[in-house]
Amino acid sequence: MDEIRWHSRAGQGAVTAAETLAAAALREGKHVQAFPEFGPERMGAPLRAFNRISAHPIRIHGVVEEANVVIVVDPSLLGVVPVDANVAPDGVILANTTRSLAEVRQLLTLSGQKIACIDATQIAVDCFDMQKPNTPMLGAVARVTDLISLDTLLAEVEESFSKKFSPRVVAGNLNAIRRAYEEVIYE
Repeated sequence: MDEIRWHSRAGQGAVTAAETLAAAALREGKHVQAFPEFGPERMGAPLRAFNRISAHPIRIHGVVEEANVVIVVDPSLLGVVPVDANVAPDGVILANTTRSLAEVRQLLTLSGQKIACIDATQIAVDCFDMQKPNTPMLGAVARVTDLISLDTLLAEVEESFSKKFSPRVVAGNLNAIRRAYEEVIYE
């Protein structure tokens, strides 16, 4: 079972991204969970969301204790919020940042975990004129993990977003996912 922890600020779309990741994995026949950890959040407050993805039924129903994948949607949380706490020894931290892999590694306390970086905010601005890095982060997740395939992710986003957004917004999000998949750097 893979366990994923999202770090974000309220309003950046991490909860939607966690739900979209779960829906894409479900599309591939996997068992999934997606849930936020809410308190008295307000726009801009730090929040966490979680996923579990497994080939087998999931019987755990609490917060993720040790994540295989940590996704940091807001770069201002790096070095401020303990995003590197309780990461599996073979885990990966994927950060939305303009910093280099070495700079991110200096901010975190890691013992062998991998790091991946992508400027998801700029990709979002370029592709659909919003500072919403959540969908580009999904493209990067598809690239640096084996959780979902890019094709499945694109199909899920196209279907689910088409129910809520204009064709232009849907196309922009699909382009952002593809671009992040290609541009993410990781070690």
